[in-house]
Amino acid sequence: MRNANWIRQLLILAIPAILYGCGTPKPLMYKELYSTAYLRSDTNGASMTMPYSYSSQTNLRIYDKIIVDNVTIYRGPDNQFGKMSEDDKTELATYMYSQFVEKLASRFTITYSPGSNTLILKLILTGAATTTPVLGTLSRFDLSGGLYNGIQSIRGGEGTFTGSVLYAVEIYDAATSQLLRAYIAKEYPNSLNIGASFGALAAARTGIEKGAEKLVEQLQ
Repeated sequence: MRNANWIRQLLILAIPAILYGCGTPKPLMYKELYSTAYLRSDTNGASMTMPYSYSSQTNLRIYDKIIVDNVTIYRGPDNQFGKMSEDDKTELATYMYSQFVEKLASRFTITYSPGSNTLILKLILTGAATTTPVLGTLSRFDLSGGLYNGIQSIRGGEGTFTGSVLYAVEIYDAATSQLLRAYIAKEYPNSLNIGASFGALAAARTGIEKGAEKLVEQLQ
């Protein structure tokens, strides 16, 4: 009981800092990506989850097949993994590959051979943040934390003490190797998603699932 009271007091003390913008890292214009030279920032500031993007204006609806490369773990000095272990990075990269293949299969034929009307998707995991044990869940029930997370849910913002995933997407024409579309994204669960607060990597996995669904929507 004494430990529970201590955790609650710590949570209440932390809320003011959160209200003033404390959160997981914002994605960068990563220097060692091929697509970086093409990317442009969202000058209107309308996108919290996709601040940098590029499009060749090619009609991607003409493509009906896709090659999904194995997910690359970004090793540049500006990566945003913090102190995350190599095992956790590998686990997220493996999960990202499986989720994107699964979701894209509803729109494309998954193939392994370059050819006409075929895209190549390159996914680069550039960073991730873990959920803070105990506090990530308790902050959904604490009065101050619940209020903050409710507001964040409405505006599409991050929840308290919750993890996230950062990654880059590069889409190429398989026949010509031309870069057709690219973007850098950050995804995280809805701030009221209690299930995603259990487990250090749960929020990052949920972010990966959302990212895969969004890409399919873009390519419809």
